[in-house]
Amino acid sequence: MALDGSPDDTICAIATPMGEGGIGIVRISGPNATHVARQVIRFRSNQSFQATVSHMLHTVDIFGPPHIDQRKDSSADEPCSRSNLIDEGLAVYMKGPRSFTGEDVVEIHCHGSGIALKRVCEACVVAGARLAQPGEFTKRAFLNGRLDLSQAEAVLDTITAKSELGLKMAQRHLRGALGQQITELRNSLMAVLAHVEAGIDFSDEDISFVGREELIASIEDTRMQIQRMVSTAETGRILREGGRIAIVGKPNVGKSSLLNALLQENRAIVTDIPGTTRDLIEDSVEWQGLRLTFVDTAGLRDTSDVVEQEGIRRSRMAQEESDVVLHVVDAAEAGKTTNTEFVSPGLARHDVTVVNKIDLVNSGAVVQLCEALSQDSAHTVVPISVRTGEGLGELKRVIEGRFLGPSLEASDGLIITNLRHRLALERAMGFLDQALTSVSSDVQPEFVAVDLRGASDALGEVVGDITSDDILNRIFSEFCIGK
Repeated sequence: MALDGSPDDTICAIATPMGEGGIGIVRISGPNATHVARQVIRFRSNQSFQATVSHMLHTVDIFGPPHIDQRKDSSADEPCSRSNLIDEGLAVYMKGPRSFTGEDVVEIHCHGSGIALKRVCEACVVAGARLAQPGEFTKRAFLNGRLDLSQAEAVLDTITAKSELGLKMAQRHLRGALGQQITELRNSLMAVLAHVEAGIDFSDEDISFVGREELIASIEDTRMQIQRMVSTAETGRILREGGRIAIVGKPNVGKSSLLNALLQENRAIVTDIPGTTRDLIEDSVEWQGLRLTFVDTAGLRDTSDVVEQEGIRRSRMAQEESDVVLHVVDAAEAGKTTNTEFVSPGLARHDVTVVNKIDLVNSGAVVQLCEALSQDSAHTVVPISVRTGEGLGELKRVIEGRFLGPSLEASDGLIITNLRHRLALERAMGFLDQALTSVSSDVQPEFVAVDLRGASDALGEVVGDITSDDILNRIFSEFCIGK
């Protein structure tokens, strides 16, 4: 949805989630924010807006739009009667630029009734504001220099964070950690570009502003730093979206029981009848600050049942779409099965073979089975008994290790969590690769300068120094209305 309207408009919107709650907030921002607010609220202290101290809460009465429409004196600022009182509450005036948007902002706090909040918004519109588009408050913060684009996107990541670690990284980006690093890289590139362009300008003077080896070393260093950032993108995706784990295997090997044990609740139906699970059953849990979603799947076997066939098809799709696959086998089937029957080769490094029901088999047979399965593939093999709980702690540690590796443990470092950022960084690396090829081949410095400029522009897209209106509209349209 395009963000239509002029930046000179005064906008308003409900800034709290829809539904019932103790408190609801209507936010007003723009050059006429105080003029709009004066027509909607009255200070209990009878203080005027001109005398209001910024960033201080005041007790107010809040009036509705019919009251405003029926006023005889349309030039007056203060409500003139209590004939259409909506609610009582609080109001705070934040004078620009010391506000989220960088503009004059008034927030009206009332009880969290959907009807009351809607009427307050209607009153603001009648008083001269227009309803904000999705993300328009944050877009104004970006356009007014309060946030760079990576910080603006971190606002959305903070709102939609699904785990403690995801929230932690969103807050690092919101505080400007990514923008600062990108700016440093751009400054480094621009310094090199300045030397290259100076050499072009003074080519007739036989003056060398930067040596060939020095130029290569500088470009390689910048490229290495960008590559290091790009290498964190997969970890960043998991931080942002959470990890997905499919539990697959033949019928009656204990997949549903394992799901219930990992979630510590009876989420899936467990019976001795093969084929009980015919559709995907999933639920999420937070481990070590990371959100993990476990997916129980239909038992994999040959069947003529149309419904079960569809369940098996969905099982295979879940396997392909997951970050980790738990292949569950029955310890009692020692020597009769391998874990290679339903293994997706592309995911083998991330898969785990879970040998269940070890309480029903002697320990020697379990050891032999685990050794045989380890030889069949590069999977980690974990013996467990869902019934007794044996081995579940080890399985949990193995799963955590697939996600909570050194890159996440070192989460004080910078991790790329946004696909747009990753693509821009990859474009920057592509330009730097071209620049290195040009320098190594003694190509004219004008071509090197073009590549360096391209890399700098690609980095600038991350923080919004170089961004089209279409990209901005697409980014901010993902926000909720009041943000």
